[in-house]
Amino acid sequence: MEFTKMHGLGNDFLVFYGLKQLPDQVSGLAVKYCDRHFGAGADGLVFILPSERADFRMVIINSDGTEAEQCGNAIRCAAKYVYDHGHTDRTEITIETLGAGVQPVNLGVEGGKVKTVRVDMGAPILEGRLIPTALEGAEIIDRPIEVDGETFRFTGVSMGNPHAVIYVEDAPSYDFRTWGPKLESHPLFPRKTNVEFATVSGPERIEMRVWERGAGPTLACGTGACATLVSSVLNGLTGRSAWVGLAGGDLFIEWSAEDNHVYMTGPAETVYRGVLEL
Repeated sequence: MEFTKMHGLGNDFLVFYGLKQLPDQVSGLAVKYCDRHFGAGADGLVFILPSERADFRMVIINSDGTEAEQCGNAIRCAAKYVYDHGHTDRTEITIETLGAGVQPVNLGVEGGKVKTVRVDMGAPILEGRLIPTALEGAEIIDRPIEVDGETFRFTGVSMGNPHAVIYVEDAPSYDFRTWGPKLESHPLFPRKTNVEFATVSGPERIEMRVWERGAGPTLACGTGACATLVSSVLNGLTGRSAWVGLAGGDLFIEWSAEDNHVYMTGPAETVYRGVLEL
């Protein structure tokens, strides 16, 4: 199978186009080829497939073989791929995802190539049971959670996939690799969760590090950046738009008061093309 290695702020994927459906044993393929020593190396596989509802459909398989409902960095990569490879000549397209349905996407093109992508990520889901968490409530804001004798406070948000946002003193230096996996699989999260560790440094600036469900530590998480902005608004820490600084770079996130949708703007890059020997 031919693939293109792409990344959004260092969150990297092997992107496949031209298949009518997912290949057999796709979970095993993800585990094998996402391995950074014995495979091509990636945070996940991205399949761009036909859609009956949108211009394209995107399926994401995490590096552990599980399917992700949504991925903000992957959808920017998919959008860049279809334009740069001539599968569309429009700068406004739609991409269907499992977690968010049909998503409108606007492409920022320079010199015939996509440089930035603005994605309508949809309305955040805030009700506890729908995120999902094991907690009741229309909103899960600043709730305590205990693991290994340590108590954290989290805000729950779903952007088509679940997130737990936790505020810490200094996110870039925080030991998220220790606490992320423990929180990911906490009993409060029946489908596990992505965990964001955030520090608000101003009304329009948030620093964030992420432990992604099914992938572990990644350099960026688009849905996580969206969830963190929503959480920061709910906690009265920022306005409705802000730059979110991740290990791999910055994303601009807006939570519109008009339609309640969250919009994400950021880059996507192509690294190389290759062929997997199955």
